[in-house]
Amino acid sequence: MSARSVYVLSPEGNVGKSTVALGLLDLFSTRVQRVGVFRPMVSSDDDAVLQMLLRHDGVDFPYSDCVGVRYEDVHADADAAMDTILTKARALSERCEVLVVVGSDYTDVAGPTELAFNARIAANLSAPVLLVVGGQGRTPGQVRQVAEVASSEVHAHHAHVAAIVANRCEPDELAQVADELSGDVPVWTLPEIPLLSAPSVRDLMESLDGTLVSGEEGLLDREAEHMLVGAMGIDHLLDRLKEGSFVLTPADRSDAIVALLAAQSAGDFPTLSGVALNGGFELAPQVERLVASLGRRLPIMRTELGTFTAAKLVAGTRGLISSGSQRKVDLARRTFEQNVNGDAVLEALDVEPSDVVTPLMFEHTLYERARAERRHIVLPEGGDDRVLRAASTVLSRGVADLTILGVESEVRTRASALGLDISAATVLDPATSDHLEPFAQEYTRLRAHKGMTVERAREIIVDVSYFGTLMVHLGLADGMVSGAQHTTAHTIKPSFETIKTAPGVSIVSSCFFMCLADKVLVYADCAVNPDPNAEQLADIAISSARSAVQFGVEPRVAMLSYSTGESGHGADVDKVRQATEIVRTRSPELVVEGPIQYDAAVDPGVAASKMPGSPVAGKATVLIFPDLNTGNNTYKAVQRSAGAVAVGPVLQGLNKPVNDLSRGATVKDIITTVAITAIQAQGSGEPAAQAAADAPALQEATA
Repeated sequence: MSARSVYVLSPEGNVGKSTVALGLLDLFSTRVQRVGVFRPMVSSDDDAVLQMLLRHDGVDFPYSDCVGVRYEDVHADADAAMDTILTKARALSERCEVLVVVGSDYTDVAGPTELAFNARIAANLSAPVLLVVGGQGRTPGQVRQVAEVASSEVHAHHAHVAAIVANRCEPDELAQVADELSGDVPVWTLPEIPLLSAPSVRDLMESLDGTLVSGEEGLLDREAEHMLVGAMGIDHLLDRLKEGSFVLTPADRSDAIVALLAAQSAGDFPTLSGVALNGGFELAPQVERLVASLGRRLPIMRTELGTFTAAKLVAGTRGLISSGSQRKVDLARRTFEQNVNGDAVLEALDVEPSDVVTPLMFEHTLYERARAERRHIVLPEGGDDRVLRAASTVLSRGVADLTILGVESEVRTRASALGLDISAATVLDPATSDHLEPFAQEYTRLRAHKGMTVERAREIIVDVSYFGTLMVHLGLADGMVSGAQHTTAHTIKPSFETIKTAPGVSIVSSCFFMCLADKVLVYADCAVNPDPNAEQLADIAISSARSAVQFGVEPRVAMLSYSTGESGHGADVDKVRQATEIVRTRSPELVVEGPIQYDAAVDPGVAASKMPGSPVAGKATVLIFPDLNTGNNTYKAVQRSAGAVAVGPVLQGLNKPVNDLSRGATVKDIITTVAITAIQAQGSGEPAAQAAADAPALQEATA
């Protein structure tokens, strides 16, 4: 086998193998080039755990290649099933560097028999076992007993337990459980987090065999964090509502339904996750009109079941990380990251890191660097769901501290309805903020040469782009990310007026980090300057080299042209030749070559014939295009034709970082740009003050 296989095995169900498997995929994807995932046995043709793991950015295999057999195949002929499992697992392992094998879920076969069968698979694959045991409802001593029995069974079938994870332990007993399990192999303990096992509203609708009456389909993936039977009087019902409550109420209780709709519409009541109308009764016409009017977002479903049966089903429905909830996935990843030593896992499971740099490795490096020295970023577009989803992940993964601009009640209500946790973010409404007047005074001072007045400034700075940029300018935030809803000009124009360029930089430019299959290149300028002159082109090259260093890319700068060396002449190539000399004069420490053609810059074979002996030719990492037309088309051609991941554009040359998103930006794009902006801000001096600082302190800062 070419891959190192790792077997995630548990002696029972519901211990949270999904959390551990997801954490391993995160870990391995940032250390090796290609990771696979395999399930030896499943109970259906659509295994939810496998589907969730296959959605991971680091895994790129079809479902059919990643599954062994059905449970009934094991019952019918265990030896034939074993042969099929091993054949498919080995075939998959030939196509990746690490194969994460996720053991079965104890849904069909008796426990000891299933544990033994899994252990035999691990032994035949020569896969070290990561044993996952459950701590829920057990004392530390009982957790140790379960681990000892399971380990003995694994060893009896010639497999090797390389490490143990005790999951779903009481949070205040993690150290005690670790002490009980300490021995010859590494041990990690993870706390019980109720949200991870909370069902989604969709799960509950399926359990109740319900039908959606009204509400947003997308909100069905929100977790139902609390269950409540709403058959009591209105005053008691409202008193018992909690954030994320799922309320089951008879469809003929018009008073309760009206009260729930009113509470959901009010700003000072908890936000519900969903309502189930049970009993099969028809809604009163007036109530039906209210549901249509006030319940347009809140998922409201109908079920034929009676209250007792429905409540029993709701109480017994357990949610999975694989249910589609972004918040659960983020929380599971954070739990693993915070409690498991990644380097120790690699050592225990004998996984060798790769020397190449994949897009996921680069992305992971961004997150790690942003977390290491956390900065405060302002997101002006609080009315965009993508921004809220990105904010939830950024906060959950500890990438940055955030201020979100918008009407606080609206922003927080929408985030809650989406099942997102942005409680750690500051939310500011520019129109009512205490910062409004001092910001107006500061903007007037900055633009006095343009005839700006305080009255006009007050009108301008309520615009979220201006308000966010002034937060950065005045040190209340370290950087800004915008553009999901606004044009590039709307996003960056305020920064030209307030933040301005860094000392020694004459032009603001952009670069893309082009993540190829095995390395990262820097392309510039592909987004801002249409036709830079020689001086500006040199400036772009120097800024791009600095950006490369800041993000861990060794700068070897190629000044691109249609000609290499002294072979060509003309205005265009002469501009590049002049720019190269300016770079050498201004930054003699940089390794730079130009003019040079793209093939000579990146292909060692071509470089050997066109520019032998060059320290850049054939191994350039920073590629400077002569104009926007060339740069923009080249980055898009490489992105689409070579499958490269283009991270950017990253603005460079400003005094403080402001970055622009495309209006088609994905949630992941926003998260990555926040991380990049935070890293840029790390080189800008002391961290910003909290955006919620008192207005008097701000006035003093702007005096």
